[in-house]
Amino acid sequence: MTLAQLFELSPHGTDTFVGDGFPYPWGGLYGGHIVAQSLQAASQTIDEGFLPHSVRAYFIRRGDNKETVRYEVDRIRNGRSFSTRRVVARQSNGAILNLEASYQLPEESAELAVVKMPSDIPHPDELKPADTWSQYIEQRDIPVDFVSKESRDGTGRLMSWYRTKEDFGSNQLLHRCALAYLSDDLPTGAVIRGVPELRKFWNVEGSFFSASLDHTIWFHRDVDSSKWHLYEMNCHAYNNSRGLAFGYVFAEDGTHVATVAQETLVRLAKPEK
Repeated sequence: MTLAQLFELSPHGTDTFVGDGFPYPWGGLYGGHIVAQSLQAASQTIDEGFLPHSVRAYFIRRGDNKETVRYEVDRIRNGRSFSTRRVVARQSNGAILNLEASYQLPEESAELAVVKMPSDIPHPDELKPADTWSQYIEQRDIPVDFVSKESRDGTGRLMSWYRTKEDFGSNQLLHRCALAYLSDDLPTGAVIRGVPELRKFWNVEGSFFSASLDHTIWFHRDVDSSKWHLYEMNCHAYNNSRGLAFGYVFAEDGTHVATVAQETLVRLAKPEK
């Protein structure tokens, strides 16, 4: 199986599609997988030329990777330059995710980019390959003890380089699905690292119960997921066991291609009696 096949869906009635699950090391379904398939489902109902510029997903239940997932698409609006879709992902126990995506026809305009990639970080060829959670990607982690001279708002900063093993060529939708797939990896870690009461259990197996709650991506520019991109996440708040992680995705040349935000649930596991 390839990454493109992981995102593939089969038609199952009007504006309804079915996708396969996939086993991940921690069990259950990976949230980024469901977001990517939901985005793919929404995109099957969009006119040619439109591309997703923002995605907002709410995770409702833990998914079962042994079941298929049914994606029901609601055509909220078709406009001349913007279109909106809503997708509900379901399994036998009910809805597992609710996603909204907005699409735009590309247009010429002025550009402004004020968020900069740290200039002093190690580049991928200077880092060792990481033991990754997906067979479809390559990963190089910035060491957690690395401190950039260029600070960022928030705390618990995590940074990793990622690229897909598969080149999707000119298929910008698949490149954006791949970014969505990867974007769910770092937020929980940034929250754990950013909260002292959680961080002290960082390397203690079984210390946490965690779950993504909601996830937002803004695509600013075209993406080539087969090239190295830096994913950076920082924790901005933690209360009621909910942490807010906010961060950026940069191409290797420093181009800011996307912004990501996630609220994630992180609880310390209760000791067994």
